[in-house]
Amino acid sequence: MNKIKGIKINSITYGNPQGEDVVLLHGWGQNIEMMRPVGDALQKEYLVTIIDLPGYGGSEEPKTPWEVDDFVEMLKELLEELKIKKPILIGHSFGGKISLLYASKYEVEKLVLFGSPFKKEIKKESIKLKLLKQLKKVPGLNKLEEFAKKHMGSDDYRNASPLMRKILVNTVNLDITEDVKKITCPAIIIWGTQDEAVPLARAYELEHLMKDAAVIEYEGCTHYAYLEDLGRTVRIVRTFLGSEE
Repeated sequence: MNKIKGIKINSITYGNPQGEDVVLLHGWGQNIEMMRPVGDALQKEYLVTIIDLPGYGGSEEPKTPWEVDDFVEMLKELLEELKIKKPILIGHSFGGKISLLYASKYEVEKLVLFGSPFKKEIKKESIKLKLLKQLKKVPGLNKLEEFAKKHMGSDDYRNASPLMRKILVNTVNLDITEDVKKITCPAIIIWGTQDEAVPLARAYELEHLMKDAAVIEYEGCTHYAYLEDLGRTVRIVRTFLGSEE
């Protein structure tokens, strides 16, 4: 547990101490467990770090209504404490948005994005209902059923603390298009064709905005495409990172 920007941040680090650093960031309302399947698959070759974003899992809520920049600076400070200088960043949804903004400011080796928004998409009241609906379609996630109900129910926005509601509004509304144009590291963009939270068209906008990026479509998959076809995701990511020919 590290104390960053005045709050306790929970993270786990495991895998190959001699490997490159891979840092995984989950989406809004989730926690470390949503990124573990990817981290577990990479642990033989890489030193894997998965972070509970502030307000979720074992991490404390921010003390003020953070903007996306605050999450980025939290990540920067945490990585400095962990002595991670040039990470491979893997982000899903809001974790991808943080990764994009981080990569526009600081050195990143490579970027892997799963359904990552970069501009306003949907009304705050409907975001969790859409995500819960799509999460329930993901095979093999029964163990997360209670977690999903607890953290991603349709009443989540109304039941969240006023502070977290304000943070949700701040982060959903921010358009980082101009920041994305500054990213120079290689990136892959994995997206489900049936993503109802962030439309597939956004993937191709990202590809166009970035200097070295490629979109990979998952036919028939949702906002959780990376988990719906985990085997494919692992093969693609390992190939992109250079650990699988």
